[in-house]
Amino acid sequence: MGDNAKWYAIHTYSGYEVMVKTNLEKLIENNNLGDQILNIKIPMYQDIVEGKNGKKKVVDRKVLPCYVFLKLVYSNDIWYLITNTRGVTGFVGPQGRALPLSDDEVKRMRLEDTVENVDLAVGDQVNIVSGALAGFIGSIIELNLTAQKAKVKVEMFGRETEVELEFIDVEKVNTL
Repeated sequence: MGDNAKWYAIHTYSGYEVMVKTNLEKLIENNNLGDQILNIKIPMYQDIVEGKNGKKKVVDRKVLPCYVFLKLVYSNDIWYLITNTRGVTGFVGPQGRALPLSDDEVKRMRLEDTVENVDLAVGDQVNIVSGALAGFIGSIIELNLTAQKAKVKVEMFGRETEVELEFIDVEKVNTL
């Protein structure tokens, strides 16, 4: 049943994202919906902010405030249960009807943690597709399949630098 599950975005009241996630987790548990609602995510990124007395601190910020993402098998019953959850204003889509995210949107939002069918090997040239080094090209010097990370040698400012990147952040350069 989980094969036809897709990612959907729901809109929430400002500041209600975590409460909505908690309420949906209770909804899944109380109604035994674990095989229909497979995942709930609030994409976050870390930001370094200057605090009191000049001390820097790392804070988590929401990538898209007011949105929660769900991987689910869509049905009218699921739509009803989710849209009637406290804090949810509705699905993102035309006239509030659920519209699944495209594979490209799922990748850009980093909703899927793992990369399946990894076609990377030591020595491969890769293009860095996201993060601070987006646009750089480097070569893989080490792969960690369990952590889904690649150590890549990148030339920056005339010097070679080793960086560790997640598989989702790199794309193999096709050489003909």
